[in-house]
Amino acid sequence: MHFKETAGLYAAAALLRLILFAVFPGLPDLLTARVEISTPVTSFKRLQEGLFLYNHNVSPYDGGVYHQAPLLLPLFSLLPDPSTYPIFAYILYIIVDLLSADALYKIAESGEASASRLFTSARKERRWSGYIVAAIFLFNPFTIATCMGRPTNVFTTCAILHAIAKAIAGNPFTSMLALSFATYLSMYPILLLPPLILLAYDRQHTSRRISSLLQFAGINVAAVIVCLSVLFVGSYLLTGSWEFIASTYGIQLTLTDLTPNVGLWWYFFIEMFDSFRAFFLGVFWLHLSCYVGGLSIRIRSQPLAVLTILLGIFAIFKPYPSIADTSLFLAMVPLFRHIFPLLRYSFLAASTILYSSFLGPSFYYLWIYAGSGNANFFYAITLVWSLGQSLLVSDLTFAVLRDEWEIERPEMVGKEIRQV
Repeated sequence: MHFKETAGLYAAAALLRLILFAVFPGLPDLLTARVEISTPVTSFKRLQEGLFLYNHNVSPYDGGVYHQAPLLLPLFSLLPDPSTYPIFAYILYIIVDLLSADALYKIAESGEASASRLFTSARKERRWSGYIVAAIFLFNPFTIATCMGRPTNVFTTCAILHAIAKAIAGNPFTSMLALSFATYLSMYPILLLPPLILLAYDRQHTSRRISSLLQFAGINVAAVIVCLSVLFVGSYLLTGSWEFIASTYGIQLTLTDLTPNVGLWWYFFIEMFDSFRAFFLGVFWLHLSCYVGGLSIRIRSQPLAVLTILLGIFAIFKPYPSIADTSLFLAMVPLFRHIFPLLRYSFLAASTILYSSFLGPSFYYLWIYAGSGNANFFYAITLVWSLGQSLLVSDLTFAVLRDEWEIERPEMVGKEIRQV
């Protein structure tokens, strides 16, 4: 039923992308080369390099350029050569965007954001329909630029959104399968496992009696391990060695490729003395992962809020972030329309993100092409970019907690609070 409601929206979004591809034929290659869109572990150009080696029966990891999942290669080898017939790759990316939007539609229509099993907001009637949430995602300039730049992030985004949608729909195994695929592609989504299990458990608990949370978690963790094992064995059979593990996941753990991006890691580790490198790699990864436990425990009653906040944190602090990660986080934020009145710094956060979005490419041009700046120019604007996202993440966390607190203390509704 919902597809009839959204068919016009999906058709308009697909048509817009096709028009941009047709009217500006040089734009996809231009965007593919942008560091804001493509990273060493998601770049479409690097994918084409790996595909060339794969089609010539050479290990795609021999050149030290390809750092993506092996199973992407047989998928793209089915398509005609993207440099000669790019339309087939364009259509694939458009379809993936529409599938992501469809998952978002289902998440929004479930009402999970404002009324979970353990918490119901007093503002639950104030929410946007799935149609509006899907439209915000599809027509977000970051989403459109990502689709045109064709990084492999879009597959991870689609898998994460479907994992959440399936958990809400009461299909935990399908959810774990989607999360396993996202983890296989990008590694970091495995950190979403605890809140995703809580979400799936809550949704199943409302529909029928099930086992204890511990037993449910054990079954789902085992499902993820089995799914990942199957994907890894398939990759081994495809490539003939386990080399892909070091090339795909090792590069993210050790940050061996210091290509500039919109994240915080690359410049820090360029300046780092080698003797301290291992220590600070551990610190950075610990910092990225330490939020999972605390948020899952503190906001246990709202697992979807935990997932949204974590996606925002990953967009800031993962080793190789891009605007695709930000577009995923911004796609989840409209689900929490009911707490928008509680946000304190929404204008400041939006202004900071817009400011850095416009100035980022300019500073990169000054550094790389004009030669009138240096790496500090670009890194400074990425700090502002991360600040804008940090403001939004912290403000959203505050609003979620304030909403809970006002249920516990109704006499404090509308009153200002200060931490002493």
